[in-house]
Amino acid sequence: MTWDITGMGAVASIGATPQEIFDSLCAGRSGLAGLRAFDTTKYRAKQAYEIDDRARPGTDEPGRATRWLQQAVAQALTDAGLPHDLGDVPVLVGTTLQEQRSAELWWRAGAPLAPSSLHFGTALREAFGATRTYTFANACAASLYALAMATDLIEAGAADTVVVAGTDAIGESAFGTLDRVQNDVPDALRPFDRSHKGMLMGEGAVAVVVRRVPAADSPGRRVHARVRAVGINCDAHHPTAPDPEGITRVVHDAHRRAGVSPEDIDLVMLHGSGTPKNDSTEAGVLSQIFGPGTGHRGGGPLMTAVKSMTGHTLGGSGLLSLVVAALAFRQGAVPPVLGLADPVEEAAGLRLVRDTAAAADIGLAQIDAFGFGGINAAAIVEAAR
Repeated sequence: MTWDITGMGAVASIGATPQEIFDSLCAGRSGLAGLRAFDTTKYRAKQAYEIDDRARPGTDEPGRATRWLQQAVAQALTDAGLPHDLGDVPVLVGTTLQEQRSAELWWRAGAPLAPSSLHFGTALREAFGATRTYTFANACAASLYALAMATDLIEAGAADTVVVAGTDAIGESAFGTLDRVQNDVPDALRPFDRSHKGMLMGEGAVAVVVRRVPAADSPGRRVHARVRAVGINCDAHHPTAPDPEGITRVVHDAHRRAGVSPEDIDLVMLHGSGTPKNDSTEAGVLSQIFGPGTGHRGGGPLMTAVKSMTGHTLGGSGLLSLVVAALAFRQGAVPPVLGLADPVEEAAGLRLVRDTAAAADIGLAQIDAFGFGGINAAAIVEAAR
């Protein structure tokens, strides 16, 4: 069984729509800037990939993750040609921090805070009449976990249409924790480059409309891509360090569910968090899975990592990579990994897109998302042709 993606919406530091984001990625435009959300004097890292939409520079605002979520969902519904009425449509939201920043601003600065506003379902009900909303706090794999649940709901006959989304805003407590646990101080997120020093946080939201194939009520509808399968697992190997065996299992599981082999994959949208352990582990696993002669024209699949320009957008990062893959199908281009000059040893045999966007006819893509605690996900999507 496959599932159609008929609508897409997204906002990030490098664009306010999926197309703007894709164009920025292909042009090598980064959202990196000096941290605006809070006082940086207490932290070693001074950079982040923030959305610059605050009313007053230097003054943070509550509710930003929810605001972007509403924007992304509205874009996706309009793109799918659907009314902005989600009364009977499940909405599944992946996140890492939810509205943690709003709670911080209430605690620190006395910003207004209604407990109901901490739940995305409140705003989704007010904006779209949504009555079936669910939040998945599965770290950096959250939105792909939500996508897996969406496919299960449709396959089980519990829904014909599901909205899947992800959103996160930078929180000071999360930023501070990361600042203290990373050995080095990154000034940019540089996936798979020997100069990588760690992860920097990004902001944004993403949403897609997933529909049953075929949907009797919409013949001839535009389809951005088709979901072939989503593999998920939790290896619980370590609180932060990735487990090669757990990642290998989830990729193989996604391939098995999709009925494909490594030789069929044309593009891999890498997790690419920029941390030395994650990069070396992901690259090592993929080097084993995608040996010589696999993937795009026998040279191995093309690979890229959008976090090099968006930062790590946390819960929505996997779904954002999927949206970029869907646009790569249609536009025949794969964005580069920004700042990749000297790949790590484990990535030596991988076809990482470097310097400029690569023109390519892409038919099948794998999307990676790996989170703390061994929360792993891999999705397989294909071009709708």
